[in-house]
Amino acid sequence: MGPNQGFGGTLWMIFLFVLFASGSGENDRDFKMCGTWRHGNGLLTLAHDLKRGCGTITISANESSLSIRGEITAQCENSSVIKLDPSPKARERPFCVYWEPLLDQLWVEVNGQNHTLCWPSGLQGNCCTDLSQGSNKGFATYGILNATQQDDIISYQTHPAYEFFGEMINCKNEFCDETSQGSGDKLNMIEETVMRSKVLGNVVLPCALSTVLEMKEGFQGYNITLPVPQGVPPQMIPSVHLPSCLKPPEKKKVKVVCTYFKNSILFQGCSKADQNDIRILEDVVGITVENEIITNLPEPIRIGFHHSVIPTSHSRKCVSWDTKKDPAEVTWKKEGCETIQKGVDYTECHCNHLTYFAILVQLEPRPVRHLVALTVITSMGCAASTLSCVVLIVFLNTQRRAKDQSTAVHRGLAMALFLLSLLFFMTGTVANVGGNKACWVFGAALHYALLSSFSWMFIEVLHTFWLVYMVFSPSPNPYVWHLVGFGLPAVPVIVLLAIGKVYGVIEIVSSEDVNNPYLMCWMDVSPHSVGLLAHYFINLTFLAVVVLSGLIMLFLVLRNIQNRDEWRKNKVVFLSIWGLSCLFGTTWGLGFLDFGQLSEFIPFLFCILNSLQGFFLMLRFYILDRMRKQSGSSLDGSTASSTRQHMLQEKS
Repeated sequence: MGPNQGFGGTLWMIFLFVLFASGSGENDRDFKMCGTWRHGNGLLTLAHDLKRGCGTITISANESSLSIRGEITAQCENSSVIKLDPSPKARERPFCVYWEPLLDQLWVEVNGQNHTLCWPSGLQGNCCTDLSQGSNKGFATYGILNATQQDDIISYQTHPAYEFFGEMINCKNEFCDETSQGSGDKLNMIEETVMRSKVLGNVVLPCALSTVLEMKEGFQGYNITLPVPQGVPPQMIPSVHLPSCLKPPEKKKVKVVCTYFKNSILFQGCSKADQNDIRILEDVVGITVENEIITNLPEPIRIGFHHSVIPTSHSRKCVSWDTKKDPAEVTWKKEGCETIQKGVDYTECHCNHLTYFAILVQLEPRPVRHLVALTVITSMGCAASTLSCVVLIVFLNTQRRAKDQSTAVHRGLAMALFLLSLLFFMTGTVANVGGNKACWVFGAALHYALLSSFSWMFIEVLHTFWLVYMVFSPSPNPYVWHLVGFGLPAVPVIVLLAIGKVYGVIEIVSSEDVNNPYLMCWMDVSPHSVGLLAHYFINLTFLAVVVLSGLIMLFLVLRNIQNRDEWRKNKVVFLSIWGLSCLFGTTWGLGFLDFGQLSEFIPFLFCILNSLQGFFLMLRFYILDRMRKQSGSSLDGSTASSTRQHMLQEKS
């Protein structure tokens, strides 16, 4: 569904909210007929033939087709046949027919899928409503059973067709009167003013002001002056510039409607974005072109919003209503709009499509302090680790013990860290250049590399324990280690890819500049998302196991060496503990300490130690190799006694 197609759907949501806010029930002017379609097991279709007028509408069904035919629309004329998804086993499907006369909108829901037969074409002056039931069309094997109108049962029997008669009324006046009487204080909170259109006269909308402009041949763009509600300074009214490319070239003239909501309380209530830390500013502007779906404009529409001063710690983004799924499911999206900040109290939105537009403000931001410095440190560290891991892999493959189990485990860790460092170094570039499509794959690869690195760190712990405490038991085959290190992490990543909408572009906000976030490819960890659950149950579980097992192993090592004279004499205790920390990944546990006063320096320590883990790992093997050459003997003992005596170097 195009963005402009959601224009009427959002109006429908707003009006329903006004009607239901005080618990007044459904609007009797709307029409809703539901039932169960009993059909055969062959090809199924949805047929419709809708014409202008106010007569009868017939809803019928047979073995292969569900049909809606009649004259009830103000502007819509549509006739076609839609193929429905096959269902070999089911012989019955629930359906509902919805008619919104104020917007001239009609859609059918069949088996949970929406089919819009008449798109909204703006508010109608006269419309066909108050549909009353006529006579039922006998009984049949195939047809409609358990039929209801406005949730009131019509018949439990199976009938081939139902007929309804409409009545022509002045729809806007009737609707506004009913809304005013039914919603009480809720409607009093919203300005309702009559505006004089510059081109086509007066247009009155409940809870909104509207300007209608007719774009004719030679249209060169236009700056629209929106109406001024009572009590609002003229300089606080949003400005709208329509580019010349907005007019479809194949049409001689076409109308564009700009709708202005001064009070956004309806949008706050209708929005699916239920986070408590964001809100929509009070001005909302909607733009639509009659009977047109406008997207990907070469020159954007410019909408200027005047607002109260927004603190520098709060981010602001131009957003638009997204109605892709169905008219009742609307949420805010940032795609398609560029945010131009022209001061603390003025924001301009450049958007390439038509719908409702507003400013979304994050009230309780969680920005990262010193983001630029941390990004530079991490990037340099990842670059150094990437090169170091390449050197280390080559070094391990050229050693005389290149095929033993210890070397295989070290090599697996080096390969995983190489992949992690390389992908993390590139993630910002991919996010900015490739967008969500590229980040869907790249984010999954980065997640896999992180879990693989954690797995190999845990394998290092297990391998050390095996060598030291299970000397007389053979170590598992290297293929087992590779299966755990490279195979196991792929399982949760594949599952998350199958679920979908987990990986993509995420924003990391800086406290120094909340409006220019750092982009990277990763998991969507927004509230109530699958990515957030996966982060807690997968990432943090892997991390906790690695850090806890690494700390336990370091404690066992320290307890065994603290009283040995040879270790004190050689002064290698620090190097040994530090070296094993690189293998075991215990430095990743610093992430659990980022709170309180520690949050000032822990992020720096975390980024330095972990981004340079590959470099430190290479440095450890270089130092141990040099010590081995200076002593004239191998530090990698092959016997049990050598292993116990040099348990720290054995892992080299």
